[in-house]
Amino acid sequence: MVHVIVVGCGRVGSGLAVALDRDGHSVAIIDKNEDAFRKYLPPDWRGRTVHGFGFDRDHLEEAGVREAGALAAVTSGDNSNILAARIARETYEIPRVVARIYDPRRAVIYQRLGIPTVATVTWTTDQVMRRLFEETSTEWSEPSGQVVLVERALPAAWAGRPLRDLTAIPGLRLVALTRAGQAQLAIDDLIGQEGDLVHLAVRKETLDDLERRLAEPGPGAH
Repeated sequence: MVHVIVVGCGRVGSGLAVALDRDGHSVAIIDKNEDAFRKYLPPDWRGRTVHGFGFDRDHLEEAGVREAGALAAVTSGDNSNILAARIARETYEIPRVVARIYDPRRAVIYQRLGIPTVATVTWTTDQVMRRLFEETSTEWSEPSGQVVLVERALPAAWAGRPLRDLTAIPGLRLVALTRAGQAQLAIDDLIGQEGDLVHLAVRKETLDDLERRLAEPGPGAH
Protein backbone atom coordinates (compact mmCIF):
# COMPACT_ATOMS: atom_id res chain seq x y z
CA MET A 1 0.00 0.00 0.00
CA VAL A 2 1.24 3.53 -0.75
CA HIS A 3 0.54 7.10 0.26
CA VAL A 4 -1.42 8.82 -2.51
CA ILE A 5 -2.11 12.52 -2.98
CA VAL A 6 -5.25 13.50 -4.88
CA VAL A 7 -5.38 17.10 -6.10
CA GLY A 8 -8.99 18.22 -6.54
CA CYS A 9 -11.95 17.29 -4.36
CA GLY A 10 -14.73 17.36 -6.94
CA ARG A 11 -16.78 14.35 -7.95
CA VAL A 12 -13.85 12.62 -9.65
CA GLY A 13 -11.24 13.44 -7.02
CA SER A 14 -13.43 12.55 -4.05
CA GLY A 15 -14.54 9.30 -5.70
CA LEU A 16 -10.93 8.39 -6.40
CA ALA A 17 -9.84 9.28 -2.86
CA VAL A 18 -12.62 7.22 -1.28
CA ALA A 19 -11.82 4.23 -3.51
CA LEU A 20 -8.11 4.43 -2.65
CA ASP A 21 -8.90 4.68 1.05
CA ARG A 22 -11.23 1.71 0.79
CA ASP A 23 -8.42 -0.30 -0.81
CA GLY A 24 -6.21 0.38 2.18
CA HIS A 25 -4.00 3.16 0.84
CA SER A 26 -3.03 6.24 2.83
CA VAL A 27 -4.68 9.23 1.12
CA ALA A 28 -4.42 13.01 1.30
CA ILE A 29 -6.69 15.22 -0.80
CA ILE A 30 -6.01 18.87 -1.65
CA ASP A 31 -8.55 21.46 -2.77
CA LYS A 32 -8.65 25.25 -2.89
CA ASN A 33 -12.30 25.19 -1.78
CA GLU A 34 -12.61 24.03 1.80
CA ASP A 35 -16.36 23.46 1.39
CA ALA A 36 -15.59 20.70 -1.14
CA PHE A 37 -14.42 18.41 1.65
CA ARG A 38 -17.76 18.66 3.44
CA LYS A 39 -19.70 18.40 0.20
CA TYR A 40 -18.01 15.41 -1.41
CA LEU A 41 -16.22 13.37 1.25
CA PRO A 42 -18.18 10.96 3.47
CA PRO A 43 -18.51 11.66 7.22
CA ASP A 44 -16.28 8.69 8.02
CA TRP A 45 -13.44 9.89 5.76
CA ARG A 46 -10.18 8.64 7.30
CA GLY A 47 -7.70 10.43 5.05
CA ARG A 48 -6.02 13.80 5.29
CA THR A 49 -7.54 17.00 3.86
CA VAL A 50 -5.44 20.00 2.86
CA HIS A 51 -6.97 23.36 2.03
CA GLY A 52 -4.76 24.80 -0.69
CA PHE A 53 -3.29 24.24 -4.16
CA GLY A 54 -1.70 21.15 -5.63
CA PHE A 55 1.11 23.17 -7.17
CA ASP A 56 2.02 24.93 -3.90
CA ARG A 57 4.97 23.18 -2.28
CA ASP A 58 3.91 24.08 1.25
CA HIS A 59 0.51 22.52 0.64
CA LEU A 60 2.10 19.47 -0.96
CA GLU A 61 4.38 19.10 2.04
CA GLU A 62 1.35 19.28 4.32
CA ALA A 63 -0.23 16.50 2.26
CA GLY A 64 2.81 14.29 2.80
CA VAL A 65 4.44 14.60 -0.60
CA ARG A 66 7.82 13.36 0.63
CA GLU A 67 6.40 9.95 1.51
CA ALA A 68 3.95 9.80 -1.41
CA GLY A 69 4.23 7.01 -3.95
CA ALA A 70 1.56 8.39 -6.29
CA LEU A 71 -0.24 11.63 -7.18
CA ALA A 72 -3.35 12.24 -9.27
CA ALA A 73 -4.15 15.82 -10.33
CA VAL A 74 -7.87 15.86 -11.23
CA THR A 75 -9.06 19.44 -10.73
CA SER A 76 -11.16 21.20 -13.35
CA GLY A 77 -8.18 23.22 -14.59
CA ASP A 78 -5.68 21.82 -17.11
CA ASN A 79 -2.91 24.24 -16.12
CA SER A 80 -3.24 23.45 -12.42
CA ASN A 81 -3.22 19.73 -13.09
CA ILE A 82 -0.15 19.81 -15.30
CA LEU A 83 1.74 22.10 -12.95
CA ALA A 84 0.96 19.85 -9.97
CA ALA A 85 1.97 16.77 -11.97
CA ARG A 86 5.26 18.30 -13.10
CA ILE A 87 6.22 19.40 -9.59
CA ALA A 88 5.36 15.94 -8.26
CA ARG A 89 7.41 14.23 -10.95
CA GLU A 90 10.36 16.60 -11.32
CA THR A 91 10.81 18.08 -7.84
CA TYR A 92 9.68 15.24 -5.59
CA GLU A 93 10.34 12.35 -7.99
CA ILE A 94 7.04 10.64 -7.26
CA PRO A 95 7.08 7.52 -9.45
CA ARG A 96 3.39 7.35 -10.36
CA VAL A 97 1.79 10.60 -11.50
CA VAL A 98 -1.25 11.24 -13.68
CA ALA A 99 -3.00 14.45 -14.75
CA ARG A 100 -6.57 14.95 -15.91
CA ILE A 101 -6.70 17.06 -19.08
CA TYR A 102 -9.73 18.50 -20.84
CA ASP A 103 -7.96 19.74 -23.98
CA PRO A 104 -6.92 16.64 -26.00
CA ARG A 105 -4.29 18.65 -27.90
CA ARG A 106 -2.52 19.42 -24.64
CA ALA A 107 -2.79 15.80 -23.55
CA VAL A 108 -0.72 14.67 -26.52
CA ILE A 109 1.97 17.27 -25.78
CA TYR A 110 2.25 16.35 -22.11
CA GLN A 111 2.32 12.64 -22.83
CA ARG A 112 5.34 13.29 -25.05
CA LEU A 113 6.96 15.00 -22.06
CA GLY A 114 6.49 11.84 -20.06
CA ILE A 115 3.49 13.00 -18.00
CA PRO A 116 0.69 10.40 -18.16
CA THR A 117 -2.64 12.11 -18.80
CA VAL A 118 -6.31 11.21 -18.95
CA ALA A 119 -7.92 13.33 -21.65
CA THR A 120 -11.50 13.66 -20.42
CA VAL A 121 -13.06 14.81 -23.69
CA THR A 122 -11.20 12.27 -25.81
CA TRP A 123 -11.99 9.43 -23.41
CA THR A 124 -15.69 10.33 -23.26
CA THR A 125 -15.93 10.68 -27.04
CA ASP A 126 -14.22 7.33 -27.51
CA GLN A 127 -16.57 5.63 -25.06
CA VAL A 128 -19.66 7.07 -26.77
CA MET A 129 -18.41 6.02 -30.20
CA ARG A 130 -17.82 2.48 -28.97
CA ARG A 131 -21.33 2.23 -27.57
CA LEU A 132 -22.95 3.74 -30.67
CA PHE A 133 -21.21 1.60 -33.23
CA GLU A 134 -20.13 -1.45 -31.21
CA GLU A 135 -16.53 -0.95 -32.21
CA THR A 136 -13.77 -3.20 -30.94
CA SER A 137 -11.21 -1.15 -29.05
CA THR A 138 -7.65 -2.24 -28.33
CA GLU A 139 -6.92 -1.66 -24.65
CA TRP A 140 -3.41 -3.15 -24.54
CA SER A 141 -0.85 -4.72 -26.85
CA GLU A 142 2.26 -6.65 -25.91
CA PRO A 143 5.52 -5.32 -27.45
CA SER A 144 5.48 -7.52 -30.57
CA GLY A 145 1.87 -6.60 -31.28
CA GLN A 146 0.90 -10.23 -31.79
CA VAL A 147 -1.41 -10.44 -28.77
CA VAL A 148 -3.87 -7.67 -27.88
CA LEU A 149 -6.43 -7.13 -25.15
CA VAL A 150 -9.66 -5.78 -26.62
CA GLU A 151 -12.95 -4.49 -25.27
CA ARG A 152 -16.18 -5.03 -27.18
CA ALA A 153 -19.83 -4.31 -26.46
CA LEU A 154 -21.67 -7.61 -26.75
CA PRO A 155 -24.17 -7.47 -29.63
CA ALA A 156 -27.83 -7.99 -28.71
CA ALA A 157 -27.88 -11.27 -30.69
CA TRP A 158 -25.54 -12.75 -28.06
CA ALA A 159 -27.90 -12.11 -25.15
CA GLY A 160 -28.90 -15.44 -23.63
CA ARG A 161 -26.07 -17.36 -25.31
CA PRO A 162 -23.18 -19.05 -23.49
CA LEU A 163 -20.09 -16.90 -23.88
CA ARG A 164 -17.96 -20.01 -24.23
CA ASP A 165 -19.44 -20.21 -27.76
CA LEU A 166 -17.68 -16.93 -28.50
CA THR A 167 -14.31 -18.30 -27.50
CA ALA A 168 -14.46 -21.41 -29.69
CA ILE A 169 -12.18 -19.52 -32.08
CA PRO A 170 -8.51 -20.57 -31.81
CA GLY A 171 -6.31 -17.72 -30.61
CA LEU A 172 -9.00 -16.01 -28.52
CA ARG A 173 -9.73 -16.08 -24.80
CA LEU A 174 -12.41 -14.33 -22.77
CA VAL A 175 -10.61 -12.65 -19.85
CA ALA A 176 -13.27 -10.59 -18.09
CA LEU A 177 -16.78 -9.21 -18.36
CA THR A 178 -18.26 -5.88 -17.32
CA ARG A 179 -21.98 -6.10 -16.51
CA ALA A 180 -24.03 -3.20 -15.14
CA GLY A 181 -20.81 -1.34 -14.42
CA GLN A 182 -19.31 -4.20 -12.38
CA ALA A 183 -16.30 -6.12 -13.70
CA GLN A 184 -15.82 -9.83 -13.09
CA LEU A 185 -13.31 -12.43 -14.21
CA ALA A 186 -14.58 -14.81 -16.86
CA ILE A 187 -15.91 -18.20 -15.79
CA ASP A 188 -17.03 -21.12 -17.95
CA ASP A 189 -20.79 -20.86 -17.47
CA LEU A 190 -21.28 -17.15 -18.22
CA ILE A 191 -24.41 -16.32 -20.23
CA GLY A 192 -24.41 -13.11 -22.27
CA GLN A 193 -26.73 -10.26 -21.36
CA GLU A 194 -27.63 -7.15 -23.31
CA GLY A 195 -25.30 -4.31 -22.34
CA ASP A 196 -22.36 -6.56 -21.44
CA LEU A 197 -18.81 -5.49 -22.26
CA VAL A 198 -16.47 -8.38 -22.99
CA HIS A 199 -12.71 -8.14 -22.54
CA LEU A 200 -10.76 -10.61 -24.66
CA ALA A 201 -7.14 -11.58 -25.24
CA VAL A 202 -6.78 -12.10 -28.98
CA ARG A 203 -4.01 -12.95 -31.39
CA LYS A 204 -3.80 -10.14 -33.93
CA GLU A 205 -4.59 -12.36 -36.89
CA THR A 206 -7.76 -13.52 -35.12
CA LEU A 207 -9.41 -10.08 -34.85
CA ASP A 208 -11.33 -10.45 -38.12
CA ASP A 209 -12.57 -13.87 -36.99
CA LEU A 210 -13.78 -12.26 -33.77
CA GLU A 211 -15.78 -9.65 -35.66
CA ARG A 212 -17.38 -12.31 -37.87
CA ARG A 213 -18.25 -14.37 -34.81
CA LEU A 214 -19.84 -11.40 -33.03
CA ALA A 215 -21.86 -10.55 -36.15
CA GLU A 216 -23.48 -13.99 -36.28
CA PRO A 217 -27.27 -13.89 -35.80
CA GLY A 218 -28.67 -15.44 -32.68
CA PRO A 219 -30.31 -18.89 -32.61
CA GLY A 220 -33.64 -18.87 -34.40
CA ALA A 221 -32.87 -15.67 -36.35
CA HIS A 222 -33.95 -15.57 -39.97
